[in-house]
Amino acid sequence: MTTLTADRIASSAGLCGLSHTVALSDYVIASEGYVVAVKALDQKEGYNQLETSDGTFHTIHKGDILLGALGERQALKGYSGRVPRQIAVGDVLNVLNMGGIVGKGTSDHPDLGPALRVEVLGAVMVEGAGGAWQHARLQDHALDPVYELTSSAPLIMVSGTSMNTGKTYACAQLVHGLTAKGLRVAAAKLTGASLMRDVRAMRESGAVAVATFTETGVVSSTDKAMEPLAKGIVAHLNRSRPDVIVLELGDGFIGYYGVDGLLMDKELQRFTRAHVVAATDLAGAWAADRMFRERYRREITAITGPVTDNLVGKQYLQNALGIAAHNARSDMDALTNCVHTAIQTPMHAINVFPLSGAMGA
Repeated sequence: MTTLTADRIASSAGLCGLSHTVALSDYVIASEGYVVAVKALDQKEGYNQLETSDGTFHTIHKGDILLGALGERQALKGYSGRVPRQIAVGDVLNVLNMGGIVGKGTSDHPDLGPALRVEVLGAVMVEGAGGAWQHARLQDHALDPVYELTSSAPLIMVSGTSMNTGKTYACAQLVHGLTAKGLRVAAAKLTGASLMRDVRAMRESGAVAVATFTETGVVSSTDKAMEPLAKGIVAHLNRSRPDVIVLELGDGFIGYYGVDGLLMDKELQRFTRAHVVAATDLAGAWAADRMFRERYRREITAITGPVTDNLVGKQYLQNALGIAAHNARSDMDALTNCVHTAIQTPMHAINVFPLSGAMGA
């Protein structure tokens, strides 16, 4: 093994609690969650920021040595990539997101340019029990999954028609608004690709406790059974004795990140008192209404996001679909009051739609 001093520790590897000086092995385990040291081969003008383990963002310069977690990404509005079957020192991989996920890029995005290339320097090693060296990986520091959630504070689920619809902003505003009403609010992000910025915004808005799927050992929630991991997060947050828990479902409910499975899970829905959906346009909002009625069998408490930026969208949502429409930026009080009323509604009074057969498969 050799010793190396890194310039930056990516937030994707933050769960491991690494220092900047680490031991390296030439033997790289090509699997999600394992931490690798890489050297930046490029310097991009855009999408060139790295969120580090302390929550700050830094520009990646050519030659910088980074510590990041191996993982995949399947982003509609960003880079996509995977973990190769084998990885050797000297291989060229890519930084797939601002959280420093490292993988082999499979699809660029026209607005972002090519994904930043990095050279693999080795696998990061840490001292384990008894002083034995072992590979650093997120899974060794993860919350336990929960397969049966028997109790919980009321849940507020914030989902969206896609990524970049304003879900995180809505969550932060709800945390702030409900806290101002005297409630103890906990918050989490249950799906997505590793990035701590979103839950930090929730904490800064007043959440008494926050968590993210990365704390379950998951770098990216793509193509995974996220239900027991999500329940593990909910159980963890309940230990802080919140009055309500705000949950962001990253990406969209149609996609690869596991949102659909969480919305279909009957145990999670048993404790969910409000569904807030962020949408960019009327077609997406209409589709969301149909999905919730026919597949998830729940009604949407409120729609937010760009579709509610002015009266055109609000009037259609309220008059044609019969759904409350509140913009998280300009109607924060109205959105908070709408959700606050919903979480006070007894579970037996929540509208559950019968299966129609159209989208129930």
